[in-house]
Amino acid sequence: MLTKRIIPCLDIKNGRTVKGVNFINLRDAGDPVELAKIYSQNGADELVFLDISATEERRKTLAKLVLDVAAAINIPFTVGGGISTVEDVDVLLQNGADKVSINSSAVKNPQLINDLSSKFGSQCIVVAIDAKNIEGEWVVHLVGGKVPTALNLFDWAVEVEKRGAGEILFTSMDNDGTKDGFANEALAKLTELINIPVIASGGAGTIQHFTDTFITGKSDAALAASVFHFKEIEISELKKELQKQGIPVRI
Repeated sequence: MLTKRIIPCLDIKNGRTVKGVNFINLRDAGDPVELAKIYSQNGADELVFLDISATEERRKTLAKLVLDVAAAINIPFTVGGGISTVEDVDVLLQNGADKVSINSSAVKNPQLINDLSSKFGSQCIVVAIDAKNIEGEWVVHLVGGKVPTALNLFDWAVEVEKRGAGEILFTSMDNDGTKDGFANEALAKLTELINIPVIASGGAGTIQHFTDTFITGKSDAALAASVFHFKEIEISELKKELQKQGIPVRI
């Protein structure tokens, strides 16, 4: 049986790690390179870096940060934010990223998923989907959750898989930062519909929430930020508890 993965997420703004609630009210959470090092040493399976204020001019800044992080850790990490071309991906992979995450650019230009997958391999391509439950329908949002689209979460996830994505990172905007648990009903439906791994994001507050998303949500991996950044949950303790509950994890 494949082990379930625990993935800390570092939201990067102006070179610092930040964290908010429902995508707003950001506060500083520390130096990304130092945090990455700590997570790598404490049993994280992977890391995700999202440059939440990325613009074209800052691509070089992010590449330098990726290089610094790659030198400090020994686990895979995914970089996202402002990626819209094959060249962007090339730069980040050359600087030490293992995977890239695309979101708004994939919705605006779905062919990008095909292009990246064929050039770099689907194992490198994560499509992040931010969605909000509006009157019973999960609506995909762009630009850090600010812009609603006409896309439905489940239809888009199916298309993304067909176009060559290797993994989906689904963030429930309703759950993000609330610490009330993951959107397990939507996650379970997602994992039934597609055959690529699904990373649960948004809502982690307790160890039980991780257990629930692996058992009820059928998630392949769980991503969290503030509970790790502010030491509310230690990854090593989380993994021991998951193991006790019969969930396969890498210790």
